[in-house]
Amino acid sequence: MSRIILTDIEGTIGDTAFVKSVLFPYARRALPAFVQANADEPEVARELQQTAALAGLDDSDQAAIVDTLLDWIDQDRKATPLKNLQGMIWHEGYRQSHFQAHLYVDAYDWLQQRHREGVPLFVYSSGSVQAQKLYFAHTEFGDIEGWFSGFFDTATGPKQAAGSYRKIAGSIDRSPEDLVFFSDIEAELDAAAEAGLVAIQIVRPGTESSGRYRSYPDFTAIELQRL
Repeated sequence: MSRIILTDIEGTIGDTAFVKSVLFPYARRALPAFVQANADEPEVARELQQTAALAGLDDSDQAAIVDTLLDWIDQDRKATPLKNLQGMIWHEGYRQSHFQAHLYVDAYDWLQQRHREGVPLFVYSSGSVQAQKLYFAHTEFGDIEGWFSGFFDTATGPKQAAGSYRKIAGSIDRSPEDLVFFSDIEAELDAAAEAGLVAIQIVRPGTESSGRYRSYPDFTAIELQRL
């Protein structure tokens, strides 16, 4: 059976700077007003309650919850309720065309060719599934969300845990060995390899490699049938 692609986003197919310099600051600025305006909405209330539970706060103390969320943004904490709230905020930013998601040209071209060949494409990112779908629906190249067969986030499990990758393989009813995982982060590649996936590192400028995994500077020369 053919290979299946599972890819990270930041630092792999898209520039980390877009998330760090555009999305995160936008969410940080907008979060207090967003919470104040939408705290009674069920989906927002659920994430606020989960934030309070994780932080050991009274779920009625909205100010403390907001301060905690802002601290988590500053720490780049991979907390699921924060990621979900950020996704809601980014939805409005994309809708109003305040920004477009970045994709490296080589990654766009490579993924487009794999899509045309019928290769199943999946994403596993620390950003929420909602945020991932928004990202690919609003790229600089247009809406390519439909290229992907599925999206996974930290609700599946930590990206540095082998069990998360086994769970992903099981959820799409394939053996881990059928999946090729692309990431710039070695700890994620370690987990994927431990789970049995083929682990490939993308070494963009600023990324360092120990040489323990097959690595490429971009997607241009990657031949899927040789992996």
